[in-house]
Amino acid sequence: MVRPYTPTGGQATPSRRTLDLATLLIANRDKPLHGLSAHAHRVMQHCLPGALSLAEVSADLQLPGAVTKVVVASLVDSGHLISRSPVPAAQQHDRQLLERILDGLHKL
Repeated sequence: MVRPYTPTGGQATPSRRTLDLATLLIANRDKPLHGLSAHAHRVMQHCLPGALSLAEVSADLQLPGAVTKVVVASLVDSGHLISRSPVPAAQQHDRQLLERILDGLHKL
């Protein structure tokens, strides 16, 4: 059992408040991995093949989401990771408008 503050070097809160479990993480392949902590290095290894959500990285590393956020925030700050907000859910369409369009198409 590893204490939650161990992977973060004692830091309790992430430096960025914009990170959530749906945030997409993309590794910057130009940044060297030497000098990173073991947990930061593992995060980078998981993100190198392609974009992953913070939740996926947290589950893969078997770390609580709050702890993963702190590690990820430091990697974003150092330029090792790029974070992207997830694509927002599509807005619901006006059903009446869609029905009128469909009726118009049927009349053609």
